[in-house]
Amino acid sequence: MNVRPFTWLAPLALLACSPAQSPVSPPLEGARIGGPFTLVDQDGKRLSDSALAGRYRIMYFGYTFCPDVCPVDVQNLAAGLKLLEQSDPALAKEIVPVFITVDPERDTPAVLKQFVSAFHPRMIGLTGTPEEISKVAKEFAIFYQRGKGTTGGYLMDHSRQAYLMSPEGKPLALLPQDGAPQAIADEIKRWAE
Repeated sequence: MNVRPFTWLAPLALLACSPAQSPVSPPLEGARIGGPFTLVDQDGKRLSDSALAGRYRIMYFGYTFCPDVCPVDVQNLAAGLKLLEQSDPALAKEIVPVFITVDPERDTPAVLKQFVSAFHPRMIGLTGTPEEISKVAKEFAIFYQRGKGTTGGYLMDHSRQAYLMSPEGKPLALLPQDGAPQAIADEIKRWAE
């Protein structure tokens, strides 16, 4: 038997040069992120996760007194959703952007109302007791703690991620909230269809 050396590597080399297959399941499918909650919305009404059932959700945790990061992230998320409203209005209508505060001491419903209305007309702002916020933050794997005081008060240290959740409240993917709005719109469309 006359076999040329390494000819058996040719099929492997072709496979290695092929473009990677995109995953058929969402990257966070099966992750233990999220759970039931009942908090207070920007209108002072109790709102539970069951009120959002049947709709995709963008879940972002932050605080309104954040000097730079949270407003930029929320602005990018809202801009991504607005792009989706232009390209696929039917899908965009099924998505609810939700901002949950990690600073319930200062983020009252009135403060949240002013904050979320500056970004998107359908954005929901949620607050609650410190215990309620702690519970929902744990469910969504969000770290936060009160930082050191400054001359104007205090800052909050917190993790920053934006989750795309399914209509059943299950995690689908992380959204690139610190990227371009088009990347956010593309990622939503990729997993929410």
